[in-house]
Amino acid sequence: MFENMSEAQAREEILAATREYCKKYHNKKEYKKGDRIPYASRVYDEEEMTNLVDSALEFWLTSGRYTEQFEEEFANYLGVRFCSVVNSGSSANLVAFMALTSPLLGDRRIKRGDEVITVAAGFPTTVAPMIQYGAVPVFVDVTIPQYNIDISMLEQAYSDKTKAVMIAHTLGNPFDLKAVKEFCDKHKLWLVEDNCDALGSRYTMDGKEYLTGTIGDIGTSSFYPPHHMTMGEGGAVYTDNVLLNKIIRSFRDWGRDCACPSGRDNLCGHRFDKQYGELPLGYDHKYVYSHFGYNLKATDMQAAIGCAQLKKFPSFVERRRHNFDRLYAAVKRAEEKLILPEACSNAKPSWFGFMLTCREGVDRNQVVPYIEGKGVQTRMLFAGNLVKHPCFDEMRKTQEGYRVVGDLTNTDRIMQDTFWVGLYPGMTDEMLDDMGKIICEAVGV
Repeated sequence: MFENMSEAQAREEILAATREYCKKYHNKKEYKKGDRIPYASRVYDEEEMTNLVDSALEFWLTSGRYTEQFEEEFANYLGVRFCSVVNSGSSANLVAFMALTSPLLGDRRIKRGDEVITVAAGFPTTVAPMIQYGAVPVFVDVTIPQYNIDISMLEQAYSDKTKAVMIAHTLGNPFDLKAVKEFCDKHKLWLVEDNCDALGSRYTMDGKEYLTGTIGDIGTSSFYPPHHMTMGEGGAVYTDNVLLNKIIRSFRDWGRDCACPSGRDNLCGHRFDKQYGELPLGYDHKYVYSHFGYNLKATDMQAAIGCAQLKKFPSFVERRRHNFDRLYAAVKRAEEKLILPEACSNAKPSWFGFMLTCREGVDRNQVVPYIEGKGVQTRMLFAGNLVKHPCFDEMRKTQEGYRVVGDLTNTDRIMQDTFWVGLYPGMTDEMLDDMGKIICEAVGV
């Protein structure tokens, strides 16, 4: 087939066929009343598939040109200086936290036994790096119906061991960034924004609008298929801080001291002429390790998909907002039975999901099975109350390794009474209207 073609011609032939394949065999199913409505789904076309095949034909496999392109374009979208692609949102949180343990940060580094303020109503990988390192998560309650950190508890949670605040913007709804940032500035604390469920959300502070993930010292994103955009697996860590970026890259890339990209030896011109630690002078800088790091890089095939997704991303955000407004109107008549979600002040959310809390007298254990039985997929607010999970069994016995400030009343309420449905950009108005009708039926209105 390719014997009379150049490599460039053969590649274009393959990519053209890939485009036609995707158009013919993908994204063909149309919604019909009664079809299952998932909480999330990939939204893509032939551009993602063509990029994926293009990268596969190069067979570079690890991070490469598409990774560099995505890091540059994603940083430009966010308005930050530095972006590092990783293999998942969980790895992004791991790298973000571990960066704050670096000796290069001097007195501000997080050490074992130091405390990090967070919440228990969320996803476990926001907290897992703290536990695994030996830092102490300090859990405070959240508010309903914003489902974000209760800022009135911040000062009570603070101690002379507090070094950072690390919390997520819940389901796309920004937490009170102004209050949290002022608290962190007052006490010289690091702020990590887990932005995995909120990419594209905006927050206005001091007359300026920011994208979430860019106000704190470090932001993180996930590109798992249900999220705002996807690479299949994948994530990103971003910052404006030169030193933090250097540390982030080191922890992501095995902990090495060298910052030369993969496949490019001696880009800095100093590979063999310096002395590090107690190593001999001139020891190969590619194998000098300044941190106990990991290999958390993504592949170029993942980044290739991300480059195509990023072009579509602004439209995804607008559609999520449209879907939220339409579903809100459809379920408003049920607000005597269900607490409807509410955006944080000064925020313009890029909604990940539509959260609902059963009011007194309404049993979630009856509502959710009815909704699921009608074909609408639901989810809990992840861990509900993380401290109640088996992973905390040993720590609960000794009451060591974590701290709870006040009562987690709303967190426990969420664990008992809250669920959510999706708003992904592939949802049609008909799907949203049907979903709203089913939710209302479930509570008898």
